Amino acid sequence: MEWASYLVLALVTAQRIGELFLDRSNTAALLLQGGEEHGEEHYKFFLILHSAWLVSLLIWVVLTGAEPNWVLLGLYIVLQAGRLWVLRTLGRYWTTRIITVSSSPLVMSGPYRFVRHPNYVVVVCEIALLPLVFDGWEIALVFSVLNAALLRVRIRAEDSVLASRKNKA
Repeated sequence: MEWASYLVLALVTAQRIGELFLDRSNTAALLLQGGEEHGEEHYKFFLILHSAWLVSLLIWVVLTGAEPNWVLLGLYIVLQAGRLWVLRTLGRYWTTRIITVSSSPLVMSGPYRFVRHPNYVVVVCEIALLPLVFDGWEIALVFSVLNAALLRVRIRAEDSVLASRKNKA
């Protein structure tokens, strides 16, 4: 089942590219509504990190013919339900950037009732879990640590921007 690793990586890559198109569309609409972008200085590092993660999976997992652990792959697929829940809940407000429209209330429904940053929870799990599907624990470890460092900066920036809007929720 060597083809499985190619298929999984192709689907994950397509998903990420699709999300970038959704991001572009939502970002443009939010900016037209008077939205402001914050954290631009660290955004490029997320693009680099996620691209390097996919390339690492290609080189050290797919091209080596790694066989998937079907149970872990099943968990990864289930994790995508969390991603869809976040996307559906945020709707037109979902972006890969920090864009805020000061006149809009904070979203407090869906997974945001339970977790402050559910999208980041999903991404943390994805970055760790997908390499483990193919026994790539080294990739999981390295990119999880790098992602945690970037998320620390990102969440501080996002929380700072959103703090002024908490009373509008």
